[in-house]
Amino acid sequence: MNDFTNRLNGPGNLGRVNLPITTGRPMPGANPPVTQAGKTFRQLLDASLGQTQKLTFSKHAQARVEQRGVELSAADLERLEQAVGKAEEKGVTDSLMYLGGTAFIVNIPNRVVVTVVDGSDTQNNVFTNINGAVIL
Repeated sequence: MNDFTNRLNGPGNLGRVNLPITTGRPMPGANPPVTQAGKTFRQLLDASLGQTQKLTFSKHAQARVEQRGVELSAADLERLEQAVGKAEEKGVTDSLMYLGGTAFIVNIPNRVVVTVVDGSDTQNNVFTNINGAVIL
């Protein structure tokens, strides 16, 4: 043995360590980890992304709906939710949605109605910080 080998394998040294090289990619034929529900992470993620979040109203928007006496039917809410989906497909992030004389400012990624303006207040009004509009 030469001097290098003696120092490598000498007392107090670990000697040659053979560790596998990992790349962060699963080995071919390796089974992915399974959750307690019996599904892989990929299956849970895909299922979660497939679910659409319901449209919600901020406290400010709820107060405006009550103050201004805006009435929304279940069909109106469904139309707003469908419009949010269409706006999202087009890449809109903040939208003005005009439904039956009422304007709704909606944050599309969070699916939150930020404020509501009824017909009498929409005339001669300027809406800023929106990048899309949907007329229903």
